[in-house]
Amino acid sequence: MNAVQINDKSQKRSIARQILEALHEWFEMEEGREQYISECADQLFFAAYEEDSPVGFIALKATSPHTAEIAVMGVLKEYHRRGTGALLFNAAKKAASEQGYSFIQVKTVKMGVYEDYDRTNRFYLSLGFKELEVLPIWDEANPCQIYIMYIGSKE
Repeated sequence: MNAVQINDKSQKRSIARQILEALHEWFEMEEGREQYISECADQLFFAAYEEDSPVGFIALKATSPHTAEIAVMGVLKEYHRRGTGALLFNAAKKAASEQGYSFIQVKTVKMGVYEDYDRTNRFYLSLGFKELEVLPIWDEANPCQIYIMYIGSKE
């Protein structure tokens, strides 16, 4: 399996749609899913392939001159716990560092609220992310856990 940077906007949207529509537990709300699909076309984007089929992707966006955020990431369920997410993250992390970012952050639902998101939290912690803070960005029922990782500085 390999991770490939994708630059073509329509290919990014197609891959994102294919993966996110298969991940109903995390991306069940059509409006939010469509927003991720639309916005990822303008973001740094990597896809993981098994033979010729995409099985996952990650998209990064700048949130400051020093920080890139995992805007959206999805891996087909049958590829969970097989290194696909880590492969994608490491490709994105390397590219973010090469582009001069010092930090990567990610937002997800706080641990302990939903079992599916608890797995997501454990994944980010396993990569080395550290808890930054929890904010009521979305709503009281979905507290937003922000994780951060220092990836180096070119200064």
